[in-house]
Amino acid sequence: MGDKENLSSTPQGGHKYDAKSIKVLGGLEAVRLRPAMYIGSTGEMGLHHLVWEVVDNSVDEAMAGFADEINVTVHADNSVTVVDNGRGIPVDMHQTEKRPAAEVVLTVLHAGGKFDSDTYKVSGGLHGVGVSVVNALSDWLELEISRDGAVWEQTYEKGKPTNKLKQTGKTRKTGTKVTFHPDPTIFDKTEYSFDTLSQRLRELAFLNKGLKITLTDERTEKTAEFKFTGGITEFVKHLNRGSAGTSKSKSRCNTTIPTAKIFLPLRTPLIRLMAVRISPGFVPR
Repeated sequence: MGDKENLSSTPQGGHKYDAKSIKVLGGLEAVRLRPAMYIGSTGEMGLHHLVWEVVDNSVDEAMAGFADEINVTVHADNSVTVVDNGRGIPVDMHQTEKRPAAEVVLTVLHAGGKFDSDTYKVSGGLHGVGVSVVNALSDWLELEISRDGAVWEQTYEKGKPTNKLKQTGKTRKTGTKVTFHPDPTIFDKTEYSFDTLSQRLRELAFLNKGLKITLTDERTEKTAEFKFTGGITEFVKHLNRGSAGTSKSKSRCNTTIPTAKIFLPLRTPLIRLMAVRISPGFVPR
């Protein structure tokens, strides 16, 4: 029958593959070790995905009827701030984690109100990986929550809290403010594209009629504001205008952004999102 097959777990290199080879990564270590598994890449796509994750949380507040404005700012150092006027992430103590709920959301994978059908009846962000991944892939992150008449703040470095969540003031406003800086040791580059950001934010404004989304780029002083009372109807008109080439959006914007033609309907993120929201059972491919 020939030589007996070598079934040994020890290869010629001398390393034995056994229980000691199985590593268990706690917290967000796995995210930092294999970031592409969570955001697709460490290139431009993954870099911008960090913004989408934070913005999606704010959009969910708008879809639930608790927010009507989202402000996105790109700072000179390519850190990004996302602010909404929603309810604010809960700050009370989590029953099982024995930590403030806000800290759990920022440090635990798959933690959030989207998994509770009573908190969000509809969510546009369940396809994402969550703000905890944004936290893990940022060299620093600052969280500010306005809720129940108080302002709460906490800071993080590489996914780990550097202090406790603490009350820093009083306010009549509500909402969540997240400022983060992508970790340059993880991403190929950390420079955000105004056009990429504005295109996606415009699409989200189309999908959520009446929602005001602003974009401010402190590097170039470019600004854009998107708000569509017609929702999907205005989106169709926008596509019709763009079928002849490029056009300016009806949003207030001080820069001209090309409108891309759509050849295969389900190939664009906006059309895929439309299909999901129109038909909850639809699974985009």
